[in-house]
Amino acid sequence: MSGPAGIREVAARAKVSLGTVSNVLNRPHLVRAQTRARVEAAMSDLGFVRNESARQLRAGRSRVVAYLFLDAGNPFFTDVARGSEEHSREHGLALVMCTSDGRPEREEEYLALLLEQRVHGVLITTLDEHGTRLGSLRDLGVPVVLVDRRASAGDGWCSVGVDDVHGGEVAAMHLLEQGHRRLAFVGGPARLPQVEDRLAGAQRALALAADASLLELECPALTVPAGRQAARRLLELPAARRPTGVFCANDLVALGALQEFAQRRVRVPQDVAVVGYDDIDFAAAAAVPLTSVRQPRHLIGRTAVELLLREAGGPAGHIHEQVQFVPELVVRDSSVGRR
Repeated sequence: MSGPAGIREVAARAKVSLGTVSNVLNRPHLVRAQTRARVEAAMSDLGFVRNESARQLRAGRSRVVAYLFLDAGNPFFTDVARGSEEHSREHGLALVMCTSDGRPEREEEYLALLLEQRVHGVLITTLDEHGTRLGSLRDLGVPVVLVDRRASAGDGWCSVGVDDVHGGEVAAMHLLEQGHRRLAFVGGPARLPQVEDRLAGAQRALALAADASLLELECPALTVPAGRQAARRLLELPAARRPTGVFCANDLVALGALQEFAQRRVRVPQDVAVVGYDDIDFAAAAAVPLTSVRQPRHLIGRTAVELLLREAGGPAGHIHEQVQFVPELVVRDSSVGRR
């Protein structure tokens, strides 16, 4: 069985030079419409498929953008990826998604592979922005944008995210305004900057309420099972110490807590109010619709690609941008109507 047709066969069929075929592929505006149509017809007849690998070797960079993030099971990241994919496609780029599963060694392995593939750029929700492999990408001129992170102006990264300190503050303040004085923050791994910032915001709100307290409860992951486990731990506390308002670091944890409370016949919000973070689609569809701090997920993804394109096409003295959106609280049944 013969291999796929190459540009020599296309040129022979269309009766044009190799340079003309190359121009049709790479600079079609330089070729007359009639000639271009003849070359394209020859490609179709022969079943010609462009050798993208060879083009990458010549150009030094592919038309693929990679998004490396923490957890494919978290709809927040897949929604961000959807926004990134839309904007990438509008600019003739393809988006590939990779997940680190929150493991630093897996993140390093993926970054090494992406560097070998000469990707157009990398969007990353990283575990360590100071990692050696990530720095190697930057040093070799591969555009990198931190997603769901805020880089400092002098760190040499473009970044896009939300003001998580503000988001944590409005979530805790909402619970205080509903009359709760014993609050709990149910977070994920403390090393995650988002968790740290959301906790810091909640602490800032509690500092304004002298008669209120905040119990900090760390989870091994930001998942539904972790939320259920955290709810069980809260219910094991003596009634006099048990929080009546719970702020979860993301919606998956909050949905897990809602499931556990429902199974234990704990009424939401009459016995305990719950607030999540991200406002994924499942939040509004929960049995008790979940109050949540909304992040503009699609916009974050689109903005990340736009920052990457600016860096890839910008001058040597490109100025890195740090874009930070302001999250908003979406109030639903899980936190209002307390007894």
